[in-house]
Amino acid sequence: MLSGQIDTLVLYILSRDNSYGLDIYKQLKDITQHRFELKETTLYSAYKRLETKGYITSYWGDETNGARRKYYSITQLGIEELIKMTDIWKEVFRILLSIYETVKIDAEKEK
Repeated sequence: MLSGQIDTLVLYILSRDNSYGLDIYKQLKDITQHRFELKETTLYSAYKRLETKGYITSYWGDETNGARRKYYSITQLGIEELIKMTDIWKEVFRILLSIYETVKIDAEKEK
């Protein structure tokens, strides 16, 4: 289920602060407690998709340790999308939780 939420997770991370690709990757691993395996190429596809939609922008940072890093930042449109997606997933979670509670009650009645 998390693989369908890569865009939302990236927007969440960028809502906290601008960041570059490898750092975003590390933050995703941390917030998912290393339970979600993700390829860096998948992330870079997400960055392109989000940038095309106007949810993020990118810029080149100063050279650090001999390499320039491409940084990403969230736009106002990206913040609005993050809020929208968060609200949708909260509602989905409430629905699923309600179903699971019903299943649990029904299973206990059958005992």
